[in-house]
Amino acid sequence: MEWRRFRKRETCAAAAFQDHTTRGLALLDDAMARALPGDVPCDRSCTSAQVLNHLQRQQRASVGDRKVPRQGVYAGREPHRSAVAPQMPGDANPPIRSGTRRDWSCSTRMRIPAVGHPVRVGLFWQKRSAREASKALVRHRLVWAVRRMLLVYRHRWTGPETLQRDGKQPWGLGDCQGRSGAGQTRPVSLVSAAYSLLRSALHQSRPQEWARHTLRTIGDACRAVQAETLAQRVDGMADKLRMDHWSVSESKAVLVYP
Repeated sequence: MEWRRFRKRETCAAAAFQDHTTRGLALLDDAMARALPGDVPCDRSCTSAQVLNHLQRQQRASVGDRKVPRQGVYAGREPHRSAVAPQMPGDANPPIRSGTRRDWSCSTRMRIPAVGHPVRVGLFWQKRSAREASKALVRHRLVWAVRRMLLVYRHRWTGPETLQRDGKQPWGLGDCQGRSGAGQTRPVSLVSAAYSLLRSALHQSRPQEWARHTLRTIGDACRAVQAETLAQRVDGMADKLRMDHWSVSESKAVLVYP
């Protein structure tokens, strides 16, 4: 796992400033230099013309979220993407099922202004009778099916999105008030290391030594670590009470101030 600390323009020299897009492209280049496998799922803020052109030059497959009302070139004109769907034949909109959810889709080849290559845009509706699409996804690989586009895009929720959510909430990164570079870097490094260790414990063929069952999700791993930590703490207090003859007040003091 790799990340880069963003610095505001007013806190660094003009020549050293890099915006979010430049930082993100540097991370992509670093991943490709290390020959890391996989396709690139992008959220809406990252699916810009600059990023799409860079990925095309690097011959890297990607799927990104785009705002539906934005313009695209289709059949020599520039209609809204949501207006392209009525031009598709009825059998081009098969439902895609994922568990109990069913989405209706339409896929067409289009050109986006400032993007130097054609892309294929997939439009999705939650109901077949809906008048406007609820989501638009863009992919480089023109021959990919819509289902494969969705599978690649959902990888966002197996890495960066879960790290951001878990890091800010249960692991305390959202409460970090560090102002210096070291104060910001250290907690992020610790959270990244913890996330990597927990991810490595998932989907093993047998439970971990510190877990009572096979771990399926990051939440399972967090709860297993919490239960094991509490069990070790209780065992340690019991040993102190039995063998070292600690008083109850001494045990309480250690629990409050470890």
